Amino acid sequence: MASTTPAPDARLIAALRAARDVMVLTGAGISAESGLPTFRDALTGYWATFRPEDLATPEAFERNPATVWAWYAERRLKARSALPNPGHLALVTLERWLSVRDRRFTLVTQNVDGLHVTAGQANVIELHGSLQKVKCFRCAEPAPTWDETGKPPRCAHCGGPLRPDVVWFGEMLPVAALNAARAAAERCDVCLSIGTSGMVEPAASLPRIAAQRGATTLTLNLDVTDRATPPRFEVRARAGAFLPALVDAVCGIGAA
Repeated sequence: MASTTPAPDARLIAALRAARDVMVLTGAGISAESGLPTFRDALTGYWATFRPEDLATPEAFERNPATVWAWYAERRLKARSALPNPGHLALVTLERWLSVRDRRFTLVTQNVDGLHVTAGQANVIELHGSLQKVKCFRCAEPAPTWDETGKPPRCAHCGGPLRPDVVWFGEMLPVAALNAARAAAERCDVCLSIGTSGMVEPAASLPRIAAQRGATTLTLNLDVTDRATPPRFEVRARAGAFLPALVDAVCGIGAA
């Protein structure tokens, strides 16, 4: 029997309508609805013989840069062929609705696929970097263009090998991005946590920070039990089904 998507709670709708500052945190769940596998699910076919940890570390890149580059090139290709789903598009609609009313919207994502940017989201903080960008392994200079095939191309500035501009195991998150995300959590009126397990720090702390500062919070995930105890809401549903309904109710226009 197919599960039904719960209707958005009127109290959550009211909180979003009144909000002066909204922060959204997204994880792999929203991208899965666009057909993109999660980090570990991506290891299929030839790559099934590898552990993610053996491909996503600076040490792995130093040992075998061609293999690491090839895996990320494949992931980049899959991300580029994927399309934003109604959940992504609903968040764009919400941002624009808030913007024309001179209100603030910040989207913080743990995803590296770039789908929020493709969808048209303006204020995006990519905590873990982006597959769609590369930088030098040696000097960290970003590269505007690069060759996808073969061995990692070389940096035009220092000659070092180029690498994906994503955060690997053992690396710190970009300080500016993390500080901006924390600032958004501290000041927001409403915080939406979408498609994330809430297990990966420091991103997992952001909704808690928002809640501690008095924000209304929504957790939207297939792993939660429906609960509405304002100012905390938990909804078990797909982002692509629930968010368009929520945003349509808030904005009074179609979200997709």
